Formats: sequence, structure tokens, C-alpha cells
Amino acid sequence: MTSRAAPLLGAVLLLAGGCGAFSGPLPQRPALPDPETPAQRACSEEARRAEPVRDLERQRNPQNTPNWERLAEEASARMNRAYRDCLRREGVALPGGVETVRPR
Repeated sequence: MTSRAAPLLGAVLLLAGGCGAFSGPLPQRPALPDPETPAQRACSEEARRAEPVRDLERQRNPQNTPNWERLAEEASARMNRAYRDCLRREGVALPGGVETVRPR
């Protein structure tokens, strides 16, 4: 091998290794199970249409951005409460652990 061929061969091997030519197929992640049961989906729908949430929407002022942020937080808390109440009423196990799951 000549002195010019060694760096060229090294560069080719680095490029081939960088593009994954020497690695095997990537492992596939298993499919996630459906995160919601039909009862949970029904309770989600009911929570979105709950009267306390609709009352809050009536207070929304389109010209007051801080008001939107406050109402979005309050609506999220009210929907969560309505969802959990529906699940209890239906006898379905509540999601999460000790603390209420809060969307971010």
C-alpha cells in the first residue's frame, strides 16, 4: 500500500462507518398498546363537554392574552377533575399514581 492510499482508505472507512454501513439493522421498538380504553375515551369526551369547562369558555376574552393563559390552566384542571369523576362513576381505575397527572 502506498503512503497516499492509507489516508484515503482510512477516510473511506470512516465515512462508511459514519453512515451505518457496518452496523446491523436497528432494533425496532415494540408497538405501544392503546393508551386509552373505550371507557376512558368516553370519559375524555364527557370531560371536554362538562358544564364547568363550558362555563369557563364563556369567560374567555380574545383581547386579553394573560386571561387566556389563566383560563387554559383552569380549564385543564376542570377537565381533569371531570375526567376523574367520570372514571370513578364508571368504576374504572384512575390513571397515574398518587398525584394527579397534569398535562404540560
